[in-house]
Amino acid sequence: MVVYWRPGCPYCMKLRLLLRLSRLPFTEVDIWRDHEAAAFVRSVAGGNETVPTVTVAGKAMVNPSRRRLLGAVRTYAPHLLAAPGGRAGRRG
Repeated sequence: MVVYWRPGCPYCMKLRLLLRLSRLPFTEVDIWRDHEAAAFVRSVAGGNETVPTVTVAGKAMVNPSRRRLLGAVRTYAPHLLAAPGGRAGRRG
């Protein structure tokens, strides 16, 4: 799972906290530091840099609700639910 975010985004902070508390492993990508990531977000968000944008097993979701995100994890990446430690990574 990849979480595309930017500094100062309260929705991003909330989502990242939810994932950490849920102990789900994810990689964080700062779209202000990673231009390719920003281009990807624009490609799935109607030309906007709307964050958080999340990919689960290649499926992109723009500003997903908790319910939608956890449903996507259960459907497309159930192995993440059993991941030990849930340590987040960071890129960008």
